[in-house]
Amino acid sequence: MSFKLQKDTKIYVAGHQGLIGSSFMRHFNANNYSNILFKSRSEFDLTSVNDVNTFFKNNQPEVVILAAGMVGGIVQNRDFPADFIRENLAIQQNVFNAAQEHGAKKIIFFGSSCMYPRDTEQPMSEDQLCTGHPEPTSIAYASAKYAGVQMCKAINRQNDLVSFIPVIPNSAYGPNDNFDLGSSHVLSALIRRFHEAKNTSVDKVVLWGTGSPKREFVFSDDIVKACIRLLNSRLVDTDLPMNIGVGYDISIKELAIKIAKIIGYTGEIIWDGSKPDGAPRKLLDNSRITSLGWQPDVEFSQGLRTTYQWYLDNLDNIEN
Repeated sequence: MSFKLQKDTKIYVAGHQGLIGSSFMRHFNANNYSNILFKSRSEFDLTSVNDVNTFFKNNQPEVVILAAGMVGGIVQNRDFPADFIRENLAIQQNVFNAAQEHGAKKIIFFGSSCMYPRDTEQPMSEDQLCTGHPEPTSIAYASAKYAGVQMCKAINRQNDLVSFIPVIPNSAYGPNDNFDLGSSHVLSALIRRFHEAKNTSVDKVVLWGTGSPKREFVFSDDIVKACIRLLNSRLVDTDLPMNIGVGYDISIKELAIKIAKIIGYTGEIIWDGSKPDGAPRKLLDNSRITSLGWQPDVEFSQGLRTTYQWYLDNLDNIEN
């Protein structure tokens, strides 16, 4: 099927208020797309079969960006595994079924680097999926996401058509990230911790773990550009899923030092090794996506500064 996005293509962004979803919205608005569909969580429940079927029947989206789901940091994943697997499976099942029934042409689905084995060769190629056990603290979330990836591939095989496109971005960051300390990921949590420590003149900040694990971070706008390229590419002979990564990683300790410097926090950083580290490393092999001509545009330090500036500009709207 030959398909390319047009300015009037009817595009549904599920999760439009989240980190990646809001980046899609910025991209579409900046490029004058005129037919973008979205609904807030308060008026539309993606875990409801009826809500999802009614929406798709009434609106008939041609493209679906499934950037919605239950996400959280290491503590939430550890403490609420049943919620993570149940909610994400329900959303995926409902949206996939409705998209097929009502004729959507392309669907972007976001997997997670948590799906990869905890201990495996680095960087991780897509072929390494399901060759070992994921990190135990995130296995419920990882299982739901892996099921979604396999469902996309199964639908494509059964229909002999590449309409469902599963991607695996590494740790996303950028404007509109989640800064709630109870549920945020490491980068946004560090921004908030160091900002508050600086403002309250705290002389030391205690952080979880040893700081030795390494993570790869991808600016949300770069993830969107990768997905736009995929939507406009012929993927008949392309292996899926597809990693989206920048090709390098950084230790959590180095990340903390870099963020503290950008914010201007000069106190002591202490590491509590009694707390969990999570997976030791999660660097993605990005050769599949770069072979299509995509390269990340946002340099990491600049991305951090942009994210921190967004945090400062939106402090009044960020929940405590």
